[in-house]
Amino acid sequence: MPFLLAYSMGDSPAGPEGSEAAVRALLTNNGLTVGTTVHDGSRHPSFPVSLLVEAGQAVVTMPLLNAQCQVPPEWLEAADARGSAYFIFTTRPWPTAPPGQPVAEGELEKFAGAEETLTAAAHCILPIRKIRG
Repeated sequence: MPFLLAYSMGDSPAGPEGSEAAVRALLTNNGLTVGTTVHDGSRHPSFPVSLLVEAGQAVVTMPLLNAQCQVPPEWLEAADARGSAYFIFTTRPWPTAPPGQPVAEGELEKFAGAEETLTAAAHCILPIRKIRG
């Protein structure tokens, strides 16, 4: 299952607690719950989060937020095979992961798999969208 993880750096002027509150408000204002519910974007035509995959890039869009990252070939293959990806947006800040830089696999597993990361997150299945040519 291809997945994407979104998080804040906890570097808002209000500190990590302010960053956590801002992410929680963004998720709540878009109708996403934080916890164990998995939202299935394919079942709701007006789902507030979308995923575009094109030219080796994954672009997640929701009101007030766009995030883009390069994804490896094996991620693209899995996404094409499934037609969807698992998106986790956690309110838990991850201040040691530099934006746009690769993270060691062990460090990613430790953060992404931590109970406090997962229970503080919105979980979504997002259908893959592509640019029509």
